[in-house]
Amino acid sequence: MATYLEFIQQNEERDGVRFSWNVWPSSRLEATRMVVPLACLLTPLKERLDLPPVQYEPVLCSRPTCKAVLNPLCQVDFRAKLWACNFCFQRNQFPPAYAGISEVNQPAELMPQFSTIEYIVQRGPQMPLIFLYVVDTCLEEEDLQALKESLQMSLSLLPADALVGLITFGRMVQVHELSCEGISKSYVFRGTKDLTAKQIQDMLGLSRPAVPIQPGRPLQTPEQPVISSRFLQPVHKIDMNLTDLLGELQRDPWPVTQGKRPLRSTGVALSIAVGLLEGTFPNTGARIMLFTGGPPTQGPGMVVGDELKTPIRSWHDIEKDNARFMKKATKHYETLANRTAANGHCIDIYACALDQTGLLEMKCCANLTGGHMVMGDSFNTSLFKQTFQRVFNKGYNGEFRMAFGASLDVKTSRELKIAGAIGPCISLNAKGPCVSENELGIGGTSQWKICSLDPSTTLAIYFEVVNQHNAPIPQGGRGAVQFVTQYQHSSTQKRIRVTTVARNWADAQSQLQHIEAAFDQEAAAVLMARLGVYRAESEEGPDVLRWLDRQLIRLCQKFGQYNKDDPNSFRLSESFSLYPQFMFHLRRSPFLQVFNNSPDESSYYRHHFARQDLTQSLIMIQPILYAYSFHGPPEPVLLDSSSILPDRILLMDTFFQIVIYLGE
Repeated sequence: MATYLEFIQQNEERDGVRFSWNVWPSSRLEATRMVVPLACLLTPLKERLDLPPVQYEPVLCSRPTCKAVLNPLCQVDFRAKLWACNFCFQRNQFPPAYAGISEVNQPAELMPQFSTIEYIVQRGPQMPLIFLYVVDTCLEEEDLQALKESLQMSLSLLPADALVGLITFGRMVQVHELSCEGISKSYVFRGTKDLTAKQIQDMLGLSRPAVPIQPGRPLQTPEQPVISSRFLQPVHKIDMNLTDLLGELQRDPWPVTQGKRPLRSTGVALSIAVGLLEGTFPNTGARIMLFTGGPPTQGPGMVVGDELKTPIRSWHDIEKDNARFMKKATKHYETLANRTAANGHCIDIYACALDQTGLLEMKCCANLTGGHMVMGDSFNTSLFKQTFQRVFNKGYNGEFRMAFGASLDVKTSRELKIAGAIGPCISLNAKGPCVSENELGIGGTSQWKICSLDPSTTLAIYFEVVNQHNAPIPQGGRGAVQFVTQYQHSSTQKRIRVTTVARNWADAQSQLQHIEAAFDQEAAAVLMARLGVYRAESEEGPDVLRWLDRQLIRLCQKFGQYNKDDPNSFRLSESFSLYPQFMFHLRRSPFLQVFNNSPDESSYYRHHFARQDLTQSLIMIQPILYAYSFHGPPEPVLLDSSSILPDRILLMDTFFQIVIYLGE
């Protein structure tokens, strides 16, 4: 048998899943005594070169409350052409297409190496991707120029049939018509008044005239693409027009008197963008890309007044309840974020300014919809330009590294229940027998919606063992979990990726050393850190630190070996030895410590921590220090002053920054 480390690595490479425990305690009581919850990090779209998608529909269990997908853990009777679901034990007939299967001629989804498999589903019309640029014009001249050039460059990176739209805002909000030849036409909205989706659609002329439906005739919808075409046009048609239009964008013309901030109607501009897409293309892959160079200063969603002498809120103001716009603004952006997520669209925020731009209030727009959040000093820096280009990066197969409108459905064996998920998702409120009453993160459901993901987007999913202490699971029993991710691929195909994993149960009284050896301390550290950061959003900082400390002490009590009153005798086994130092660094990290960070910076750091994969998350918790010298290849060294030597170059990677020490 390979070591557990190799087992963990193989599973991550094949399925994109890492569990905190790889042998599961067999009762609820024992599981709570383990301190670290049974949970996993799931990267739904993990890139795999050796996973060609199959061109047929998945076979589902016929029990309406189960609907699990046929997988290698199912028992199959090849002679009778029957299979038994490994989750609910229902016996199912194979569909007629499977008539030729036998022990030697198995379909891919029954082979153990395809515990993760991807299906291409051929139903429904294919809709183009949509990119809607929402651009702040209250910028300095050179910033605006740099942003215009980046936007013009991005047009050449979009797929040719993608639809693109443009909204600009300053004191007023302008929705640009892109279909007019020769003249530029735009609809202007006041930046102080919030509008309902219905009002926006009426004003932009998007409401369809009511057509009397004659009985017996199918509904015809050929007019759908026509409706949107004034504001959202295919790139290949309006490439030149839009390039010119972007080139001609001027700074916001309203004069800004000395001592005042420019009036920025970010809240209304976003509201119009959401309403425009809601009315024309619900449930289609779409990105609203907001570029802002300062805080919203008027209308709904304003974060600070226009007087420069009143600074934007700090952590100190928030603690003293002095941030007068914060609650109202947050509520405005949360409403927009929930509407966007319900439509399956996502919002990216690119905020470049020297002062805060209101990311604290707007963070939900990116966090709930899976959008990107980029924070910089100026649009005229290589940092912004290169980061923005990477949004349109292509993978090894020449396809965009972005997917849209995904839903994740989790199914479990009957001894397990789902406590919740933490990541860039919203709940789909799917109640069922496998949903736990005890919530961790976004709970009360077995399905979540992730409006935008890329190959590294990672969710943390928390489980609860519900088997009673007096009802032992038979020896050699295995518990299983299935993750079903349906999504719109960047080529606009509908795809379904199914991952089914199983782990052994063990009795924690007689086989504790098995459970201990199968502990994945890296995954456990990230899963506990996500819980801590999730709690830090709503609880006081010191309370979260105390909770983390208590958990660490309980874990050391349970798994450490020591003699009473002799601190030097304390030992942790190899599978736990790194966990305390991860917790040590997590306590000091900007995810939990707000000292020396603005509220915007804290929101930015936490946003990235809640979606990156295991390796990147560990670097965020505990930075890596590499040493380069003339005596051998580069090597990782201790994060300690003893690593500084005169003839050695050090490079520290904290995920957010790279620091280089050049030696002497």
